[in-house]
Amino acid sequence: MFAIQKSALNKMILAGILSIGVLSPVSVPPAQAQDSARSSVLPTGGGAALLDPSDTVFLLLDHQAGLFQTVKDITVAELRSNTVTLAKLATLMKIPVITTASEPNGTNGPLMPEIHEFAPHAVYVARKGEVNAWDNEDFVKTVRATGRKTLIMAGVWTSVCVAFPALDAKLAGYNVYAVMDASGDVSEMANRTTLARLVQGGGVPVTTNAVLSEVHRTWNRPEAREIGELYGHVSPNYAAVVESYGKAQEVARQSN
Repeated sequence: MFAIQKSALNKMILAGILSIGVLSPVSVPPAQAQDSARSSVLPTGGGAALLDPSDTVFLLLDHQAGLFQTVKDITVAELRSNTVTLAKLATLMKIPVITTASEPNGTNGPLMPEIHEFAPHAVYVARKGEVNAWDNEDFVKTVRATGRKTLIMAGVWTSVCVAFPALDAKLAGYNVYAVMDASGDVSEMANRTTLARLVQGGGVPVTTNAVLSEVHRTWNRPEAREIGELYGHVSPNYAAVVESYGKAQEVARQSN
């Protein structure tokens, strides 16, 4: 997609983000940086209302080739791209991933392969015909076995494959987030009514970029360059800004 070498672009993404100041961090003393790595809540209280990556599981539900063809509220390209971002983020930050599919040998089609390609640690749980993944005993056991209580869900359809297990999990005592732009449905109406239902049921609607940012939290961490790449992936326009900024800096250096 970009005309420059990937390694050079990666460096420019990180340098550009920090230099432009859109997401620039305040300098953090080394001791405080170590504390932030151990806990998601800082002494300031920052992070108390945000995701705790150490308590989080990603549930990627029914992202299937047949179901993609029915999605009307988001482009399939954007849906798949955001789902890939979640898979890459989970791998980078060592967050467990659980996947499942609804009748993958039928018209719903196979699970998109990119999820397990970019999250090779993901655990796939086969279902026995259940529409709602939370109706499947093996799926619920797999979630419980992680010992984590914050569930980040995305899937197709949002009104069924995300909403049903999200509402059940919330009643079971989990903190539930629904990634709306890594999910898709048959119409804008279905999306809007599902959003209202999730909120009324205690779920939290989020976007892929919000999940990325909440897990990220600080540039003062060893994964900063890889996280910078993910921002460019979730927002190609911003990646273009960083690319053009990097090129301008290169030209300025050459002219001096």
